[in-house]
Amino acid sequence: MDKELKREQERLDHVMEILAESIGELEEDTSRRRNEVVEFRKHFWEDVTVNLDNFDDFLETVISLRQQAEVLSLSQSSHRQASKRRAALLRMQENPYFGRIDFAEEGEPETERVYIGVSSLVDPSGEKFLIYDWRAPISSVYYDYAPGPAEYVTPGGTIRGELERKWQYLIRHGRIDSMFDTSLTIGDEVLQQVLGHTANAQMRSIVATIQQEQNRIIRHDQGRLLIVQGAAGSGKTSAALQRIAYLLYKYRERMTADQIVLFSPNAMFQTYVSGVLPELGEENMQQVTFQEYLDHRLSGFFEVEDPYAQLEYVLTAQEDPDYQTRMAAIRLKASASFFEAIQAYRSSLEQGGMRFRPIQFRGDTLVSAEEMAAQFYSGEDSPRMSGRIERLTTWLNERIGEIEKQERRKPWVQDAIELLSNEQYERACERIRQKYGLTEDSDEEIEGERLVRELARMVVRKKLKPIREQIRELRFIDLAGVYKQLFEAPVHIGSWMESEAPEVREAWGEICRITVQNLDVGKLFYEDATPFLLLHELILGFQANISIRHVLIDEAQDYSPLQFEFLKRLFPAAKLTVLGDFHQAIFAHAAGTADFQGLQRLYGPEQTETIQLRRSYRSTRPIVEFTRSLIPGGEQIEPFERDGETPVLTQVADPAELHRRIEAKVAEFKVQGAATIAIICRSAAESTAAYVALNGGPLGELKLVTRDSIEYKQGVVVIPAYLAKGIEFDAVILYDASARSYGEEGVRRLFYTACTRAMHHLQLFSVGTASPFMGAAITQGLVKVEE
Repeated sequence: MDKELKREQERLDHVMEILAESIGELEEDTSRRRNEVVEFRKHFWEDVTVNLDNFDDFLETVISLRQQAEVLSLSQSSHRQASKRRAALLRMQENPYFGRIDFAEEGEPETERVYIGVSSLVDPSGEKFLIYDWRAPISSVYYDYAPGPAEYVTPGGTIRGELERKWQYLIRHGRIDSMFDTSLTIGDEVLQQVLGHTANAQMRSIVATIQQEQNRIIRHDQGRLLIVQGAAGSGKTSAALQRIAYLLYKYRERMTADQIVLFSPNAMFQTYVSGVLPELGEENMQQVTFQEYLDHRLSGFFEVEDPYAQLEYVLTAQEDPDYQTRMAAIRLKASASFFEAIQAYRSSLEQGGMRFRPIQFRGDTLVSAEEMAAQFYSGEDSPRMSGRIERLTTWLNERIGEIEKQERRKPWVQDAIELLSNEQYERACERIRQKYGLTEDSDEEIEGERLVRELARMVVRKKLKPIREQIRELRFIDLAGVYKQLFEAPVHIGSWMESEAPEVREAWGEICRITVQNLDVGKLFYEDATPFLLLHELILGFQANISIRHVLIDEAQDYSPLQFEFLKRLFPAAKLTVLGDFHQAIFAHAAGTADFQGLQRLYGPEQTETIQLRRSYRSTRPIVEFTRSLIPGGEQIEPFERDGETPVLTQVADPAELHRRIEAKVAEFKVQGAATIAIICRSAAESTAAYVALNGGPLGELKLVTRDSIEYKQGVVVIPAYLAKGIEFDAVILYDASARSYGEEGVRRLFYTACTRAMHHLQLFSVGTASPFMGAAITQGLVKVEE
């Protein structure tokens, strides 16, 4: 082994020398290219003269400008590529490669040693790969096979052979610390070291520890929809981000980062994952929350509730007399059957029911809503919705044209003319000269009557401009009124939703009442936001984005079937990767859902593949054994063999004792080396109360995480459970795991979500009787109970 290690170190030394030489060459190249770009920009306009009097000269100038712009663009692109390559090589200096396979290809006389790293490297001749990129086709053998027959797919076909040996390396600062000959995808030694580290402020890229099932996600390239359903800590998000890096590598000639969209759960999560792709040498894709998209589209119509405000209501407003009605409304408006009801309602509007806003001018109604409705539904051979809207728009523009002529003769116009400035007066004169071919030197004077007509036209047209914009933007359609009308007649909803559960059907009348009340004050429940936007698009036409090639949706269990239907239509040319865990489905609309089977209707079973991730890597084995006991079906979750402390449940008498115990436990965790400690609460209200009680005392300055928080920082944070999703902490303190806080079945998944954030330490406090969800764990000794 020592001889093998010595030979491998000699090879690594050779690789490090080539890396250093390549970096030096690229530094010179990037410096030269940067200077070229700067000089080119500096002298871009020096030799350009534009002669507008000679068409040939003007055309020649345009062609010259275009050519120079293309040269500049090429130089900038070359500089960017060189800079990107240099950054990749600099990253490789710390750890050039992490794996090796000895692969004997069929028909080849010699076994090839294939070294795998985060980027590729060739020898100075450019003929031999010293390191293969982890995304290269042959690298899949490292992740997918144990020694024995193996194969990988290339653009030219399938390559078969024998995987003779597989090695893993731990390299630091150009030295091989250790190397392992393993038959596993990733040896436990490497994975143990990675998982044993403290949590960072950003998620890390750990391509050296990709497991076989995660590699299936990364390299999957069939069908329109990939569903990844995985346990907490199973690496769903990490695999998804590495999937983006793989797609950008494989389709680098056809796809760019700005053609990929990741829907994240919140802004803080966006910051948390923002470093993964740059670490892999790729640009970040677009990130957005679904709420940000809704706000962008709906801010002109309503004040839109966000999902966390809805969740706060669900968690804290049980005393509200409309609570059960609201809960039924949330489930109803998230369902696929409500999506069908919206479509049926939209179809019915072609026969009647469209609502319009009257067009008013100077306090008078120019065109009434009734006149628009009559025009909209006029004609024996009536076109479909889009044709009706186009015809009505044309008719309105003609009416405004007629009204404009009438308004010019009214007294208010003469008053406005007299108040015009000299600049406005001269502008009117210039228009007359242009219209009649006059010049300033012409002896012919502009007639007074002609000038008055032009001034009147200018005044009226300017005043009517907002109305023309209103017509062009279709704001004469009362979309809010159309949506409200759906709930003003509950019997209509009933006729379109016969498949709904009886208890929901019985609540329709009350659902309609609270919805109308909310709409009347200009507010939109979160559960109404997507249905309203869907109706908006069905009436006016979808603002589809056909440039997006791939959409990833993280924490997908929080999305309703109706939202998925909407996203499918929003991105008609995109493939979807959906990642989630229904054990962490904390929103009310998903309360009775266990999996993503309903999503197969989006593109059909033949275009859909589901991958299950059952092994949890985030937490120690004792923490996983405890958390999986909290949920039905949790026995399917497989813990990784990483030892640690048993979770502790401490019962306290009152909040004062609770806060003293928390202060002591945080101090203990810090001594043990925990860099990130989360005090996780049930709701935002409880988080605020805990923060006020604990901040500034023995713990010093804490960080309170709210739904408006953007950056995830290390240290001690106080955070609601639903904002902690997707993030991991060295130590988690559950603020109050009592039956009072976590006693109802509806919050079981929230409780599970909070506990699964812990990597190394989990402490639960209970003010009084502990949550019944821990009954099995207490009986089986999976949690240590302290008084």
